[in-house]
Amino acid sequence: MTSDPLECLGPLDGRYAEQAAPLRECFSELALIRRRAEVEAEWLLRVNDIPQLQKMRLDADGRESVRAIASGLGRAEALEVKALEKKTRHDVKALEYWMAGKLEALGLGDLRPLLHFACTSWDINNIAFSLCVRDALRGCMAPALRDLHSALEARAREWAGVAMLARTHGQPASPTTAGKEMAVFAARILPRLRRMEAANLPAKANGATGNYGAHWAALPDFDWPDFSKKFVESFGLTFSPLTTQIEPYDDFADLCNLTRGVNNIVMDFSRDMWLCVSLEVFAQRAADGEVGSSTMPHKVNPIDFENAEGNLELGSALLSRLSDKLPVSRLQRDLSDSTVLRAAGTAFGHSLIAWRSALRGLEKLAPDAAKLGLELDSHWEVLAEAAQTIMRAEGVSDAYEILKNHTRGGGMSDGGSMRALFRDLPLSSRGRERLLELTPSSYLGLAEKLA
Repeated sequence: MTSDPLECLGPLDGRYAEQAAPLRECFSELALIRRRAEVEAEWLLRVNDIPQLQKMRLDADGRESVRAIASGLGRAEALEVKALEKKTRHDVKALEYWMAGKLEALGLGDLRPLLHFACTSWDINNIAFSLCVRDALRGCMAPALRDLHSALEARAREWAGVAMLARTHGQPASPTTAGKEMAVFAARILPRLRRMEAANLPAKANGATGNYGAHWAALPDFDWPDFSKKFVESFGLTFSPLTTQIEPYDDFADLCNLTRGVNNIVMDFSRDMWLCVSLEVFAQRAADGEVGSSTMPHKVNPIDFENAEGNLELGSALLSRLSDKLPVSRLQRDLSDSTVLRAAGTAFGHSLIAWRSALRGLEKLAPDAAKLGLELDSHWEVLAEAAQTIMRAEGVSDAYEILKNHTRGGGMSDGGSMRALFRDLPLSSRGRERLLELTPSSYLGLAEKLA
């Protein structure tokens, strides 16, 4: 085994190790083991508080000692758990045995019967995993998306009045502003960012098939559903009252689809920026020391947007598989979800790298005002929309056809030709004056205000 990025199998632990590092604190196996231990410790303490089951009276120091088993679990301790797992071939049972040894060493061995009491492994795992996901959302994913949104919002205001030719179907179309186009992406991201920041996964603690069978067998008159509800909610999670052996993943699937939706927006943005660079209407700031080509010294490539695109495709492919696979389980549960779930960190990791790449690309961009102006001045035919609409407002029924016959397919791209046409149109003096005042650079509607 190696921790050398040059020898790692995958890019998240290799080439992109530094960028993906924050997610390791949430989705690594060490993070999951630590969260499992936290859940086991809290369950033990809560069950021991039930008078009919209590094995030891614990003061504040005793309770803290139990919790410290989990909070002090680092790499060395996790390796001990993994060594036990080689014998048990069961990860949660290995953790239970390891924690039992720690209780004995602390003089708390009398608590051992209540460790993992009445639990199936997924009672522990589903809470632990939900906490890992929440850590990732709050500590990594939402802040990265917030940064991208803030940058888009800032560019929307900064470039609000920078006129540019629009290109519907890739062809010259009614002008817009660079800022308004940034504002569109910011507006699309914002509601999804808010949903991501507010996301909270459900969890369950109801036994092997979700019926509190073992709980009821041990203590039939106790209100186990209420106990479990309070336990789950003590972690700040939402209680799931009806499940099989596993919490059914529907909410996690929704989160995967939400993240995929964000990825689609960032993909749309990245491709648009790539095209704007290709059309040379946006310029890229050249970074000192950076090389664009191994043979062409002049190149400044839009590599950040290309990197974003590739990682978005990988992240979304995995998120799609997770959202389709996890909510479907044979009968009361099959184990195929467990191994698939381990790819969650990879799915979110590629998405995180993509969002950061798109932000880096945006930070290097600036509209090329000269080229934008030249492009607009080469496409006066885009004012045909304004002309036919003013004519319609004045009651000219075939206005569209008149402008189409003169402008469709080119031939009216310069200002002189279009203004000559405007002077011959059946318009009132007021309408003609309004039309003659327009230029491609000023035909922006409410774009600046919208931005």
